[in-house]
Amino acid sequence: MRAFALGRTYALAAFVLFGLAVALLATPLARAATGGAGVPPPPPHGPTGGVGEAPPPLTTPMPTAQFSRDGLTAIPPAAAPQPVKDAIYAANRIVGKPYRYGGGHRRFNDSGYDCSGSVSFALRGGGLVKAPLHSTAFMKWGEAGRGQWITVYTNSGHAYVVIAGLRFDTSGPGPRGPRWRKAARSSRAFTARHPAGF
Repeated sequence: MRAFALGRTYALAAFVLFGLAVALLATPLARAATGGAGVPPPPPHGPTGGVGEAPPPLTTPMPTAQFSRDGLTAIPPAAAPQPVKDAIYAANRIVGKPYRYGGGHRRFNDSGYDCSGSVSFALRGGGLVKAPLHSTAFMKWGEAGRGQWITVYTNSGHAYVVIAGLRFDTSGPGPRGPRWRKAARSSRAFTARHPAGF
């Protein structure tokens, strides 16, 4: 009986030592995989909804764009074509930037924007212009008249755009610079142009 108990003790000791050896060998591998934190990394991001994935951009079920709760940015209609949504999301990125004459003309990403620089930035977001345009150039851009989703109102001294029913302009009530404006603006002195199909 004593030999049996001694054999069991040796077997148990061997099992414990084997477990410790495996744990010690696995530690460098775990450190390599986790950056030394000992915590496994999160699942990879992807189109299937991985952890940490950014939420989809907001849309509204309304037929026109709506102001967000902050009153500064716009939310595009869910039914709008993707270039229209992208133009709104792009315009949102420069809301609050200061007005700067010539801003947005040498490059799309700038520290400040003038009227046509702001319009160009928004339209570039929707893939509707390749380079910034000044207000006079917008008078010949796209097609004549109002568009279904996007209309640029322009003359030789100013340009603004209405996207999905909201006006994006550098002037009007409130601070100067690129902003979504709640108040309507007369388009009487302006030429209306729109991108083909929108």
